[in-house]
Amino acid sequence: MKSDSKIPVSTYFGAMTFDHKAMRAKLPKEEFTALQDTIKAGKKITAEIAGVVAHGMKEWAMENGATHYTHWFQPMTGSTAEKHDAFLSIDRDGTPIERFSGEQLIQGEPDASSFPSGGMRTTFEARGYTAWDPSSPAFLMRGGKDLTLCIPTVFISYHGEALDAKTPLLRSMEAISNSAIRLLEVLGVTDVTRVKTVAGIEQEYFLIDKKFYSERPDLVMCGRTLLGALPPKGQQLEDHYFGSIPDRVLEFMQDVEHELYLLGIPAKTRHNEVAPHQFEIAPIFEEANIAVDHNLLVMEVMRKIADKKGFALLLAEKPFAGINGSGKHNNWSIATSTGINLLDPGDTPEKNLHFLIFLVAVLKAVLKRGDVLRMSIASMGNDHRLGANEAPPAVVTVFLGELLERVLDAIESGKVDLKTEKQVLNLGLSRVPVVNKDYTDRNRTSPFAFTGNKFEFRAVGSSQAASAPNMVLNTIMAEAVDDMSDAILAKINAGQERDAAILETLREQITATKLIRYQGDNYSEALQQAARERGLPNLKNTPQSLRVLLKQDVHEMFTKYGVLSEQEIDARLHIRLERYVKGLDIEARTLQLMLKTFVIPDVSEYQGSIGNSLSNLIAVADAIGLSEGSLKSQADHLKMIAENLSTLLDMSAELDEMIEKIDSFATEFEKADYCADTLLPFMSAIRTVSDKLEQVVDRSRWQLPTYSEMLFEH
Repeated sequence: MKSDSKIPVSTYFGAMTFDHKAMRAKLPKEEFTALQDTIKAGKKITAEIAGVVAHGMKEWAMENGATHYTHWFQPMTGSTAEKHDAFLSIDRDGTPIERFSGEQLIQGEPDASSFPSGGMRTTFEARGYTAWDPSSPAFLMRGGKDLTLCIPTVFISYHGEALDAKTPLLRSMEAISNSAIRLLEVLGVTDVTRVKTVAGIEQEYFLIDKKFYSERPDLVMCGRTLLGALPPKGQQLEDHYFGSIPDRVLEFMQDVEHELYLLGIPAKTRHNEVAPHQFEIAPIFEEANIAVDHNLLVMEVMRKIADKKGFALLLAEKPFAGINGSGKHNNWSIATSTGINLLDPGDTPEKNLHFLIFLVAVLKAVLKRGDVLRMSIASMGNDHRLGANEAPPAVVTVFLGELLERVLDAIESGKVDLKTEKQVLNLGLSRVPVVNKDYTDRNRTSPFAFTGNKFEFRAVGSSQAASAPNMVLNTIMAEAVDDMSDAILAKINAGQERDAAILETLREQITATKLIRYQGDNYSEALQQAARERGLPNLKNTPQSLRVLLKQDVHEMFTKYGVLSEQEIDARLHIRLERYVKGLDIEARTLQLMLKTFVIPDVSEYQGSIGNSLSNLIAVADAIGLSEGSLKSQADHLKMIAENLSTLLDMSAELDEMIEKIDSFATEFEKADYCADTLLPFMSAIRTVSDKLEQVVDRSRWQLPTYSEMLFEH
């Protein structure tokens, strides 16, 4: 379907998905109803229903031009994977026929030995299974000349271990649902059959011209610049944020949105971000697993459209040093099967008991498991972003806002005499209507901020799949909610009235969770001091963060709620350490390549050129009787270049030795610590010298595209 601005989006939204409309058209009424009831109840799909669904799905896909299908899954690579199979089969009599069975829909068998398993599988144990996730709609994906039917699935090993990011997420959603239903029953609410977690995942990204990208080995190999001097103008004037979107970029955004709408992805907002050539796309809320699936598709669609439009899409957390990095703000909330958002304060939050109990449960979860939250977003790329421009620090705190702070303080003190009915701002302008005022301001420096009826986890990295952060959020909330239930029930069993037990528990937990509430500037030194005084974790890099997965109580939490087994936890720790070390090894080798084939030759050529010029000037000066002192500035300039080039040559030789040293360490943690504490700072020191030389070398001799070109040429 071609994009046409005259056609309402609602008329073609989801046209490329096997959604309710397509199912209703292709499935018999009884099977359609049975499928929907089964999905809502979270039960297994029977083979009979699967067979009917498979036939209808195949017919729908082929009518739209699909020739192949694939089980689309999320291995522990941080991306997605797919293996395409044709609908074509050959009957016994040799007749060609398109066939797609219920068995093929329900289960696939990709080779599991070539995906990260963290030691759960050996290389000769190749069998793995993909299993259909009926809660996430199948869709048609454009690629090459045709369409492919993509079926969202989980990915497990021959023995049932989770080899993907989605299986633990689905388990965590079930865990928090069970715990939340139990707490609601303790509170006297008995009509809720399911509690769902919902997410809205904002995506920040950079776009640069593809010609610059292809000429930068660091962007091609690593996704970020390892060298590059800041231009005179960066983001100092703050004139890019929410500015007019350039036509070429706007056309890219429009094409992306059209594809997303066809895929049933509710893209809502687009705008310029703070840094030059940085932008954002934000969706409407969906159930967490679907939101994660859709965010992965957003990234994939943007890559494809960017390439067609002559752009390179940069999703790395910090592609350019010295200006803002990119995040993936994860807006998270919980809602009941009866349609109640449990984090919506309503018109009078101090009277909304359910809201207060679940709000305090969030505080309890983050206080107890802030280090686990930090671990969930730890990566090589995010280490560069956290604590830098416009990014939250490594310390996880919660921002509630002035009014909710007052509400909790009043409840704690027993003096609830607040009046918090909806507020308005009257601007005193006759032509401007009054403006509704939210219960909480926004704190862009906070890693975990309440923003009206949800929490915004701002520390998630832009290139990361959002599966792990949402899985961790759900799990730590399940634990905190159960702790709240246990505390209330203990008081009731001791003879207290239910209302009194609830209120006393609420007050106790408000007091107990004060340490995690921080309303100030998280960029300031005051936050660092507060973290030290309050004993809050301040995990500066990925190796430090991943050590959280060694803690026994963390293992016990994940295993108690059936989210991860001991073996699955150990596997994820091993995989993430390995990816960190390999990633930095690649960066170091890329930096070395750039030094030897770009920077050093370019500087040497320039040095030779001005050296020859200076020699000629000295000869002329001597001939006309001028002293060599009159050429001191030129000589000093040449000396500075020579000294820095010598330093760079020495550092290049040392870098070779440091790269080789990585493999000498016995354990993955020793390798990771060496990379974080020694190799990475040395690479930064190399960059400082190289960037200094870039700023003096003749531009015609500097081969690498500069920041000025990449960030300011459209």
